[in-house]
Parts: sequence; structure tokens; C-alpha cells
Amino acid sequence: MADLKISALTGASTPLAGTEVLPIVQSGSTVKVSVANLTAGRAVATAGGSFTDNITQSTAAKGVNFTANTPAAGMTSQLLNWYEEGTWTPAFQAGTSGSITSTDRGGRYTRIGRLVTVEGYINIASVLSPTGDLRISGLPFNIQNSSPGAGAVFVYGFANLPAATAVQLFAAGGQDYAVIRGFLNGTQVSGYAANAQGGAGAQFSLTYSV
Repeated sequence: MADLKISALTGASTPLAGTEVLPIVQSGSTVKVSVANLTAGRAVATAGGSFTDNITQSTAAKGVNFTANTPAAGMTSQLLNWYEEGTWTPAFQAGTSGSITSTDRGGRYTRIGRLVTVEGYINIASVLSPTGDLRISGLPFNIQNSSPGAGAVFVYGFANLPAATAVQLFAAGGQDYAVIRGFLNGTQVSGYAANAQGGAGAQFSLTYSV
């Protein structure tokens, strides 16, 4: 084929497959290189732009690096390498013995980097002599050992709880569950699971690190 000016060439089909071959001069010799090889292993910088499709992470643990920003003194990472959202199935669990059966329950979660926020509800169908802490089990990610979490909870239908009882939700480091505990006049209400009964339930949200 006779040589043509670039302006006389027909347009290439898009998107490119990456197998197209271009001539380049390397070390004084003309060689061929595929389109895919032009940026293989090389960082590509851009001043900005817009995308018509998703930006897909090709390697786990890689993400958006914010090291151009000046960090606070306690900074440990400036890499955002995780986003995820979905559903999970919470359940009540007696911390010591017995069981709690729930037939109506559900939850959603969002994870941004190492920070996880969960929300959900549980309605109790029946109980079998539960004792100990009242746990919300089934968290989508285990809690980081040195970063316990805290949240908000609204409970209803539990037996034998004085009206002034303050109910709190917390998550201990290293666990895959949160704990509901009551406090009355500054004293913890022991054995909160024993107050569970059919028809009781809870709505809650919790934020913790992984």
C-alpha cells in the first residue's frame, strides 16, 4: 500500500482492542509496538477529564493516593483503596446461653476505606432461656482490634426494664458482633439477653473500623 498522509487515512474503530500495531523508533531502529504496550507498566498522568464508563481497579489494595495533601501528625495512610455497599443479615444472640429466634430482620452496610457503617432491624419471634449479653451478630466485617465501634439503638418490647434505663450499642475490637447493654443510674443492667421476649425488637446503626 502506498504511503498516505495522516489526514488521508480512514478513522480507526473505537474502542481500540489494544492489539493494534504502531511503528516507533527505539535505540535508532524502527520497531513495532502494540497499543496496549504503550502504557504497560508506566504511570499515566492527566490534568483532568471526564469518563463515560467506570474506572476499574485492576489490582487489589490499589486505589486513589492522596499523598499530595499535607497530612495530620497521626497519619498512617493516604490511600483510598476500598468502596463497597450491600446487604447483611443481623441476628440476636445470647452471650452466655440460650437462644433467640428472629424471623423478620434485615440490614444494609457501606464500607469506605477502613470505615464501615451498618444499619438494620431485628424482630424477635421466640426465645429459649437466653442469658448474658445481648449481641447483634453477623456483621459483614470483623471489627479492628484496636478500634472499638459505637452506635445508636432503639429497642422495644423488652421485659422488666425500668423506664429510666439508657440503652447503648457498642462493638468490641476483634469481634464480629455488637453488644446491646442497658444502664440504670450509672450501673450496667446485667444479663440484658434475659429481657428478650417474643414481639420485642430493635432498630440500630453502628460505625466501626476494620
